[in-house]
This record gives sequence, C-alpha cells and structure tokens, in this order.
Amino acid sequence: MKTIFIHKKHILIILILIILIVIALLIQSGKDVVEVFQNNYNSLDLMNKISSKENSEEKIAYLTFDDGPTTIATPTVLDILKEENVKASFFVIGKNVDKNPQIVKRAYEEGHYIANHGYDHNNSTLYKSNESFKDELEKTDQAIGNAIGINNYNSHIFRFPNGFMAPANKKRKEEVLEVLREMNYKYIDWNCLNNDSMKKYSKSELLNNLKKTSQNKNKLVILMHDTKDVSDSSSALKESIEYLKAEGYNFKNFYDL
Repeated sequence: MKTIFIHKKHILIILILIILIVIALLIQSGKDVVEVFQNNYNSLDLMNKISSKENSEEKIAYLTFDDGPTTIATPTVLDILKEENVKASFFVIGKNVDKNPQIVKRAYEEGHYIANHGYDHNNSTLYKSNESFKDELEKTDQAIGNAIGINNYNSHIFRFPNGFMAPANKKRKEEVLEVLREMNYKYIDWNCLNNDSMKKYSKSELLNNLKKTSQNKNKLVILMHDTKDVSDSSSALKESIEYLKAEGYNFKNFYDL
C-alpha cells in the first residue's frame, strides 16, 4: 500500500480553510437568527415579560381600553375604575386626544397608563410609508404630552389598530417593527376580550365573552374599548372587574412592567 505523507504546511492550510468555512456558515446562520429576533423582538418582549416576570401561579389582569378618549364613554370608565381602585392602560387615538385633552389629563393624573394607538386609526395613512408610520406615533405622543403637560412624551407602548396578529397589512406591520425599535417602542396585543367591537352585545353577553376568553389563563391582557361604537363595555365593566377579583386576579397596568 502506498503511503501518502502530507506536509505540516498543507495540514495547516486545510485547517484554516475548514475554519473559514465554519465561520462563514455561522455568520450566515447568525444573520438569520438576528433577523428572526428583530422581527419578533417587540412582540415577544412585552408578552414574555408579562408571562414570566411574576410568579407563574399569580393571577394578574391588565385592563386595556382602545380608541378613546370619548366624552360618551371614557369618563364613565374612569369613574368605575376609581370606585373599584383599579389602574388600567388606555391606548388612545391622537385626534381624539386633541379633541378631549381634559379626559386624558384626568386618566393620567388618576394613575392610568396612556399608550399610543396611532393618530387617525386609518391603516391607509399609518402604513403608507415608514415615515408616515413614525409621524402617526409622534403626533399622538405630542397630543398626549400637550394634554398632560409633559414635553417630549414617549408612550413606549403601541397597539396596532386591529392588532398585530390580524392578517390585514401583515407585511407592513412586520416592516415597521424596526421603526418601533428605533423609537424605543414595543407593541402588545391581547389574550382576553369581551368582543365589544364585533357586534352589539348586551351587558350579560359582554361579561360572558370575557369569562370565556379568560379561562385557564393566569395572565390576562384584556381588550375593551372606551367608545360605544358597537357595544358599550362601560355597562359591563363593574361586573367584569368584580368577576375577575372573585377569580383571584390582581389588577395592574403597564407602569408595573
């Protein structure tokens, strides 16, 4: 049998080539990991924080209200929250803040978190471009800041109209995650709701919807609306809070994060 001798220099060259190939593969893999992380960063971070920050057995409810402020519903919601000693989070629409700054100021002064839901709640405007998306958020933050007397207010938390998980405008939502990151923002959806925006429900039906969607969950991010566009969540709010308290939930808002 013929013996083949490989010079040490050749072995070294082969090892260097192998190392370079491995590094190239790792770099490509790393890019993929980074892209996945960036695409999910804003979504996973807040929900994971809510799920893992507290003891897994502790039952916590985050009440959130979208689309206000409105004179027809928000003051009633605030009255009930005050009576029940519950702090909530309000995802406000900027143009409604400009119309009703005194309501936003009251909510803020009573300890509720004021978060961003865009200026117009108009997807055509919101997703027209990255600049348009950023402008919608900045205009809303400015409106909030003017209402509560804080310059350069940053809500830090955004809720996409109709939610991030909704299929409409999915590609654009994914694209603007980088804009949110640059603005020091995260977004959050919900895992519990009373379906007040789906169709006209009675007070008891709203409560039953909430009961169904809260089953077997220790951490709730509850979607309601402080409007009366479809159903009136304020009519069932007191009973909803009483039910959740009876089920052992403690109420928190996003300040607690």
